[in-house]
Amino acid sequence: MEKKIQVLVVDDSAVVRQSLTTILESDPQIEVMGTAADPLIAVKKIMKQIPDVITLDIEMPRMDGLTFLRKIMSQHPIPVVVISSLTQEGTEVAMKALEYGASEIIGKPAMNAAQFFNESKIMLCDAVKAASQAKLSRLKISSPPTAMVVKPKHNADIMLERASLKSRIVDTEKIIALGASTGGTEAIRLLLKSLPARMPGIAIVQHMPAGFTKSFANSLNANSELEVKEAEDGDRLYQGRVLIAPGGFHMLLKRSGKEYSVEIKKGPLVNRHRPSVDVLFRSAARYAAQNATGILLTGMGADGAKGLLELKEAGADTLAQDQASSVVYGMPREAAKLGAANHILGISEMAPFLIRQFFE
Repeated sequence: MEKKIQVLVVDDSAVVRQSLTTILESDPQIEVMGTAADPLIAVKKIMKQIPDVITLDIEMPRMDGLTFLRKIMSQHPIPVVVISSLTQEGTEVAMKALEYGASEIIGKPAMNAAQFFNESKIMLCDAVKAASQAKLSRLKISSPPTAMVVKPKHNADIMLERASLKSRIVDTEKIIALGASTGGTEAIRLLLKSLPARMPGIAIVQHMPAGFTKSFANSLNANSELEVKEAEDGDRLYQGRVLIAPGGFHMLLKRSGKEYSVEIKKGPLVNRHRPSVDVLFRSAARYAAQNATGILLTGMGADGAKGLLELKEAGADTLAQDQASSVVYGMPREAAKLGAANHILGISEMAPFLIRQFFE
């Protein structure tokens, strides 16, 4: 029998601890080994048994979650999923948690409606599974265990039909479509800060819950020569601009004449995600074709792999992150298996490659 992922739930609310336990243990691959009302209690439990993953609230008594996270990562790194309320202060602190080594950020599960509860359950359980595979020492795993490969409920067909490959788009600007999941926030940060302001427009899907992508975009904007913002429906995509898909919404590339814009839409989870990389990539294959460059970075599962293949078949150049630099070698691995990537590169190699491609 396969060993279950052992999770320690740390939250000062007894109701939340019970809710998280119920949600996590509904997945047959996960077991809650214990709960703790604050970090000091958590430390005592960790001394007795080291969990595979910790779910961590940020605002707690006696020691805040951020301080606890820093101590864990400096002394005995353990994969951490930060579970935070959707407040302005909370999202800013949660983004700081990613810088300190947290594997994932999840919003507090919605308990008020069956649809939202089911989506929260999927996102939370998948985040814990992805975190359990993350190699904090950067010694990456080659592939996820078979039992942990998630099966998609929907593919990109539900948002956008696949375009015919007969037509080719000639007179439009170049664009870049990029997708990432676990480990992607740091990978995107490293990539964007190495790119010049004259880069083609970049559309990004990073798997992240609603409420956190704006802080992520603002952080990237402050540390890049590029203009980075959370996308809004109808936003234009042009040279020097980066649009981040808002959490909880799909983002599709659109074109009118020679100009690109994005459409922000609700819809069902695609490949268990919203936003979905496959949805962005399919729209880029349709409206940009050979004028697009597709990039698929670190993450668990297969979202983006088929979309990257569609981009390649439409004439786009395609890149996938290599195993050595991926926190979780899942999504790019699936793309490589499909033959979807023209180039497989380390994250530090991507910026120089793109600069040569576009400007030399």
